[in-house]
Amino acid sequence: MDLNRRFNHEKLKKFQILNGAKLKYIAFLSMLIDHVNNGVVTPLLDGKGVLLHISNLFSILGRIAFPIFIFFIVEGFFKTRNRKKYLFNLVLFGIISEVPFDLFTSKVFYNPNWNNMMFTLVLCLVTIWIIDEVKDRINNKYLWYGMSLVIVMAFGLLAMQLSLDYDYHAIILAYIFYIFYDRPVLCAAIGYVSIIKELYSFLGFAMTITYNGKRGKQNKWINYFLYPVHILILGIIRIYFNI
Repeated sequence: MDLNRRFNHEKLKKFQILNGAKLKYIAFLSMLIDHVNNGVVTPLLDGKGVLLHISNLFSILGRIAFPIFIFFIVEGFFKTRNRKKYLFNLVLFGIISEVPFDLFTSKVFYNPNWNNMMFTLVLCLVTIWIIDEVKDRINNKYLWYGMSLVIVMAFGLLAMQLSLDYDYHAIILAYIFYIFYDRPVLCAAIGYVSIIKELYSFLGFAMTITYNGKRGKQNKWINYFLYPVHILILGIIRIYFNI
């Protein structure tokens, strides 16, 4: 796989206008809108009205985040200087995020039937890491592809057993972003088909094509803490106002 090929498409260069920081903050905003909608707006809906239109708009905008977050897990796998540290940070913030996530989703301190997105990202990273390690040990590409599909199936089932947010859909999407990393348009198209039930997710997939390979100015710890902090605040709001 030629990692530089993604950014050497002459026809795509004019569309590759967003760096990593801009894309991530678009995804963060989309995530925030989606969580406000699901946690605060949707429970208050009562038939038709302005609030329903706001909720529908928020739902559309909220579909942008998921493809971008999974894309950056694969991007991080290829670009990070220390994969073990990267994995450790994801696990750590998965643990930190679990109580806020359960407060937000279920208004309880612990709900084993639904676990937060950070753990989903952990499993996505582990999946492509194992597949990549297998690739280095198997010379026959057809055998490797076959084994990689078995690994994806196994981790997809594991994601379902662990009740992870987006479960097997995230595992499949991470695999697609890994396999077709150097073909951004094909990657986005196949990725969208894999989760086409989320109709408006095409907005997020389209934005992955605009990535120019540059990190941009961003703060790692803001990136990590934003998830648990905002769902904790929304969880407290839900409990306080009994939403």
